[in-house]
Parts: sequence; structure tokens; C-alpha cells
Amino acid sequence: MKKNICVFCGASEGSRPKYREQAEQLGKILAQQNRRLIYGGGNKGLMGIIANATLAHGGEVIGIIPERLVKAETAHHGITRLEVVDNMHQRKARLSELADGFVAMPGGTGTLEEVFEVWTGMQIGYHEKPVALFNAAEFWQPMLNFLQHAVNEGFVRDSFYKTLIVDNDPESMLQKMDNFIPKNLQRWVKK
Repeated sequence: MKKNICVFCGASEGSRPKYREQAEQLGKILAQQNRRLIYGGGNKGLMGIIANATLAHGGEVIGIIPERLVKAETAHHGITRLEVVDNMHQRKARLSELADGFVAMPGGTGTLEEVFEVWTGMQIGYHEKPVALFNAAEFWQPMLNFLQHAVNEGFVRDSFYKTLIVDNDPESMLQKMDNFIPKNLQRWVKK
């Protein structure tokens, strides 16, 4: 089982109630399955919602947040452990270090940047951890369409595209992450 699940998500709740519901559901399931939530340490938006849901169901939550966001009063001081780092680069490095797998929920540019960095890291060979898109309310469908276009145009290998786990059911998604084996992945850089 992938114990430490890093979740990237928005510091906003988004415009649909489904995003909040799915964040609450994922947090509950993480706790019920005795998994640890690793996330960006915020108390607002989907970040705060998933952290609170995990805690409410007896789960453990570790947040990694840059000093600048602590000063902006967005840090969640009620979680199991809050680590304060100097900048976003250190935050992402620490999240990656702690994680056994990565999930991207709906979010904005920060979420996109985070998920693409870890997914690209797999392609290059820095790690073999699963990367999943939690497709609440089909949020990721436009991006998936673009990625298929990039495959069709020869910019993304189909074998690599297929490593991305996409699911709108959190239990099914976590099971796929547990079963993930990056076999036959043609990497850009040989080990």
C-alpha cells in the first residue's frame, strides 16, 4: 500500500460543490485506509478541506509550506505536523521526498506545475511513484484532451501518457496507485 499520498490541489474551492465533496471524500478515505496525507500545508480552499476531512476521520496530515505563505496567514496550524521551508522549490522537494504517490485534484497554476513536475520526474527516471489525476466533475478532461493531442502530434510518448492514472472514484484511484508498476516505460533518459 502507498502509505504517504501527496495531494496537490487548489487554495480555492472552485465554482462547483462537487470539488468540495470530492476533497472531503478523499480525505475520509485516506484516513479510513490508514494513509497519511502529505500536502502543501494550507488552510484555505480544497487544501484546507482535504486536510480537515482527513483529520476529522482520525487521519494523519503533514503539511509543507513556504515561510511567505505562513506570513500571509494561510498555514494550517491544526494539522499533525507543519513544516515551514524557505521557498516553493524546497516545498516541492520535501513533498516529493515524503510521498509514495501523487494525486492532483482540481486546482490552478500551482497544481498544474506541481503535477507536471512529478510526472516529468517519472519520465526522466527520478522516481517510479504513481501519479494520478482525481478527475472530480471531469475537471481534468480538457487537459487530457490536450495531452492526447500531444501524443498524436509526437510530443508525448503514448507509453508515458498511459502511466498517468485518471479516476473520479477515490477508492478505485488509490487501488490503481497501489498496483502501479512502471514496467515497459520508455524513458527519455536511460538509467
